[in-house]
Amino acid sequence: MKRSLPVVEISGTPSQRGRQYGEAVAPQLEASLAYYAEAFGSSSGLTWEQVTARAARWLAPVRDYAPHLLEEMQGIADAAGLGLLDVLALNARGEVIYDGSFARMQVQDAAPEEPAEGCTSFAAYGPASGDGHVWAGQNWDWRAGVADTVVMLRIVQPPKPTLIMQVEAGQIGRQGASSAGIALNANGLGGRFDDTVGLPQTVIRRSVLDQPSITDALNVLCRTRAHIASNALLTCREGFAVDIETTPAGHGWLYPDAGLLVHGNHYQAGVPAALAAGYRPLSPDSLVRVPRAEDGLRLLRESGGPDESRKLIKQAMSDHLGFPESLCTHADPREPELKHWQTLVSSCVDLTTGDYHATAGTPCDHEYQHLPWNLYDGPHALN
Repeated sequence: MKRSLPVVEISGTPSQRGRQYGEAVAPQLEASLAYYAEAFGSSSGLTWEQVTARAARWLAPVRDYAPHLLEEMQGIADAAGLGLLDVLALNARGEVIYDGSFARMQVQDAAPEEPAEGCTSFAAYGPASGDGHVWAGQNWDWRAGVADTVVMLRIVQPPKPTLIMQVEAGQIGRQGASSAGIALNANGLGGRFDDTVGLPQTVIRRSVLDQPSITDALNVLCRTRAHIASNALLTCREGFAVDIETTPAGHGWLYPDAGLLVHGNHYQAGVPAALAAGYRPLSPDSLVRVPRAEDGLRLLRESGGPDESRKLIKQAMSDHLGFPESLCTHADPREPELKHWQTLVSSCVDLTTGDYHATAGTPCDHEYQHLPWNLYDGPHALN
């Protein structure tokens, strides 16, 4: 199926970047706000004004940690004719969903806890990569209702690395790769923690990708306090990967096995003590997706070149065991349309060459789109 993701490039000061971004994605922002207003109303009875009021608790933490990113959000809002809290709510949608104080305010017969944002991430290099290249990517599974709001964003921001990310319109960070040769792929983990306000994931992930080295990126993950649990798989061009399961109550970590590492939406390094007594995976299908991805990606060992590797990655990430909640996720017709999930983007990044490929939808029936930018183009790329 031929369908392509919109591509947006921004540069300049934080305010200029935000304004360029907001102007370019104004229609997608309108669609995104309409969807989330309906979704929050259906699941919790909150109006969008009540959602943005709750999102306001992240203003101070973001301003204190990354004022330039709050300035970028303000630029997005100004250009799109929105309020800053509208854009902040889109960047903290997961935090609003999982906020402990919000959960206690819901009535007892309210909807059960939302599943963690689905994704299956991978890194493959060394003995796991027959062509000798370093590969990273993921299937990003989330609400089908926001599929048309997804854009590929390139941020030119010297002296920081140039970034390429897949984001929902208006988000200042999610998953992607940088001209420093670092890829970040992320997975929701779920679980309720205490009420201490931590940083939104979009801010943390953007800050990770803004770093010039793998150790600086790890420092962000280990020195910041997130509001919700999330998994971060870091891969770098030199042939190294590490997975960090970050939670407000502590972290766990994993390394590749023979150059291959796959992570889903359950705790694989160990269940945090704060959750251990009653832990159950919020996305049980993750228990199927991870080993299926591992099995499929092991075929990369026999690849003779990058073209063949991409085909093998697409084949692996198109697996349908357990359909529709499979590695390649499709909307479940048994659920109401508002709750439909699917693989929004399947990404495949060659950190050796800098080529970035992504599908505009499920990888089983969409081709990888070769983005018009190379990671290592631009003024601050690795040599």
